[in-house]
Amino acid sequence: MAQLVIKYQNDAFVGHLSTPITNSVLTRFILKNLSAYRPLTALARGLEIGIAHGYFLIGPFVTLGPLRDSIIGDLAGLLATLGLIIILSLALVIYGNVSFENVNITKKKSGFLNVNGWVDFTKGFIIGGFASASFAYTLLEYLKL
Repeated sequence: MAQLVIKYQNDAFVGHLSTPITNSVLTRFILKNLSAYRPLTALARGLEIGIAHGYFLIGPFVTLGPLRDSIIGDLAGLLATLGLIIILSLALVIYGNVSFENVNITKKKSGFLNVNGWVDFTKGFIIGGFASASFAYTLLEYLKL
């Protein structure tokens, strides 16, 4: 019987194991198409990630929140989602301030993992999260079946 879990590239010091899941073509295709790995601007990357988070975070708050059976359950879910997006945005700001040096902030550098790229990413995340959460709330409120 063949071994399914082996050392990655036959090197025990890499710290990764090769499994049928981690080495499959489907897994690599999915990971390659995530917005973190595609060639996007930092703002577009933040918008895409913010849209995904804002749209899908409202569901658990509306469905499982303490006001789920009240008249304002959808609104409470929207406000809770917007609050969580603000908290996540603050975490992004803190991470950016700690991780990247504030040298030559006026000089625009290309890329994502620098001060200016992280600021643009955070702006996109906030805008995308607020917009998609508001869109999901509109769908919930006005398209009730």
